[in-house]
Amino acid sequence: MSWLASPWSELGIVAAKGGLIYATAVVGLRLGERRTLAQWTLIDFAAAVAIGAIIGRTALASTQSYAAGAVALLTIVAAHRLLSVARFNPLANRLVDHRVRVLVADGQLRRRQLRLCGLTDNDLFAELRLQGVYDLAEVRYVLYETKGGLTVVAQLDGSSQPLVADGLRASADYHAPKT
Repeated sequence: MSWLASPWSELGIVAAKGGLIYATAVVGLRLGERRTLAQWTLIDFAAAVAIGAIIGRTALASTQSYAAGAVALLTIVAAHRLLSVARFNPLANRLVDHRVRVLVADGQLRRRQLRLCGLTDNDLFAELRLQGVYDLAEVRYVLYETKGGLTVVAQLDGSSQPLVADGLRASADYHAPKT
């Protein structure tokens, strides 16, 4: 029955290592980028999974020292910070972040773009209904943003708005018609 219970001394070590690595994670994340918990991108998700694995392994594995876990954790936090700063470089940004995708243009679905994003027509329609859109004819553009959100631009709004025009320029595989 050793798999069911452990000696108190081992449980004390697990509790101590768990508390220490948790405190280290809190301090490391506090010193790191705030975006880690507020805005999830690919690098944020990878960092969160790695941090979770390190915390769990450090707390539970008898062969894992607190020091090794802390070094691994702080290395992940530092690497995440470096990638967050590198995202301001256009080349690094293209390597790390998804590009904006135009899923609907002038009321027409762009199914190839939906497939590239792993979305079905029904996925898009459900999101549009949640945003109060019930007819594609009312939609000028639907932009699938870098962080996975949808921006819906009504037919009346057009691309003359600076942020919409910027999103269209930044998009992958779409060139707005000249007006």
